[in-house]
Amino acid sequence: MTSGGDSPGMNAGVRAVVKKAIYHNLDVYGIYRGFEGLMEDDLKKLALKDVGSIIHRGGTVLYSARSERFKTEQGQSQALDVLRKHEIEGLVVIGGDGSYRGAQVLHNHGIKTIGLPGTIDNDIRGTDYTLGFDTAINTVIDAIDKIRDTATSHERTYVVEVMGRDAGDIAAWCGLGAGAESVLLPEVESSRDEMIQRIQDGFERGKKHSIIITAEGAGKAEEIGQYIKEKTNFDTRVTILGHVQRGGSPSAFDRLLGSRLGARAVEMLMNGESGKALGLEKNSISSHDFDYVLEDKENEDIKKLYNLAIELSI
Repeated sequence: MTSGGDSPGMNAGVRAVVKKAIYHNLDVYGIYRGFEGLMEDDLKKLALKDVGSIIHRGGTVLYSARSERFKTEQGQSQALDVLRKHEIEGLVVIGGDGSYRGAQVLHNHGIKTIGLPGTIDNDIRGTDYTLGFDTAINTVIDAIDKIRDTATSHERTYVVEVMGRDAGDIAAWCGLGAGAESVLLPEVESSRDEMIQRIQDGFERGKKHSIIITAEGAGKAEEIGQYIKEKTNFDTRVTILGHVQRGGSPSAFDRLLGSRLGARAVEMLMNGESGKALGLEKNSISSHDFDYVLEDKENEDIKKLYNLAIELSI
């Protein structure tokens, strides 16, 4: 199943699970619409043709949904009844930390579960990259490059808001990769007056435009744009990229990552392993218990990226 927010590369993971399972003469079912679909018995046995020509597609062919009902004992009991009815021995759950919590519940009730990190936010512990993150930052950087063309032509300051309520990975990576003048992150306390000073210093050195990137959890673009305009009187515009960051054909990296993770998940289930989340660490597939992965992610790297982005923004 795929659960929670969709991300590019999920289909690569689904394809790998199905093909690896069938290669080893296993029956494999697709559960539609995440935990909500599981409770509703919305699943079917999959064949090779069901995953043909999906590796290049964004989103998820199994669809996705969030489920408050699954958090209740009644919902969990209903889901377990469906799994037992179809004699399902192992389950691969692709999603973020909310999906992992659901997978952990099933694991605690005796269903073998393996988790794959599917989220564009890159905010899951135990992996250097999550499925969809690489595609998302390439989408964002491409958009910022286009915005900069207009910012340069009209000598404007642009504030670009990207996704990231609690995690600023997209903003940090794209701020550095797109050469932004300032980056605002939820994890890093920063002064708006310092941001204003950097914009003004750049203007005095001859810069005619600026790009400010904010993660949604660090401040709303409209408010920041208004603040900049009031303090500098510069022509300031705002762009909120929104859900365009989730879509699009997955990058080569995300296709390979989904394929590697999906295949390993099947191998682990065949070996009787359960209650683990897979990841990519130092370019090798790794696994950790759900308990470890669901702890808060320690993100010192993002602070290093932030500092470097600020140093190179002069």
